[in-house]
Amino acid sequence: MDTVLIESKAMSSQDDDGQQGLVLCVVFGLVALVISLVLGVSVYQRGKTAATPKTAVALATTVLPANDLPNMARSAGQNAAQNAAQNAMDAASVTVENGVVKFYFASGKSDLASGANAALGDVTKGAQAGRKLVITGYHDATGGAAQNAELARQRALAVRAALKASGVLDAKIELKKPEALKAPSSDAEARRVEVALQ
Repeated sequence: MDTVLIESKAMSSQDDDGQQGLVLCVVFGLVALVISLVLGVSVYQRGKTAATPKTAVALATTVLPANDLPNMARSAGQNAAQNAAQNAMDAASVTVENGVVKFYFASGKSDLASGANAALGDVTKGAQAGRKLVITGYHDATGGAAQNAELARQRALAVRAALKASGVLDAKIELKKPEALKAPSSDAEARRVEVALQ
């Protein structure tokens, strides 16, 4: 009887070890599955942000011969250069020409370019010496005329706020009605505000 009891305990111990091994395998399998899922989602999200929907569709539907790859790379480089040039032209900037401060704004924006306060230095001194400052905003005739005029007005108000912040009294600032340009020489010219001394 004692031998049966010992054999029974030994078998019970082996069954427990087998169950523990099975539980450990399941736990490690779940941990590996979760880690794989997290890594997979991370790679998917990274790839999703790297490729725009247009790029993804183009890659999925276009099969190019191997000899077209250099042309495709050259074209991509040219497109990147054109996009960079367009972004530079669309960026806010400020210049001073013949005593007139010209603020150029990014498309659809009314934020002043960095360096605005330095560019306003001479006209600010002129206003403090008793001269009047005239602010004129411009816009083009494309799109909604009312929307363009309002954006030009917001840009002129941003310039006026910068002048007031630099110490120019409100009485020394004349804000003209925004002017529509019929055929501007460039998009930037239609998105400008000028400050001139009178």
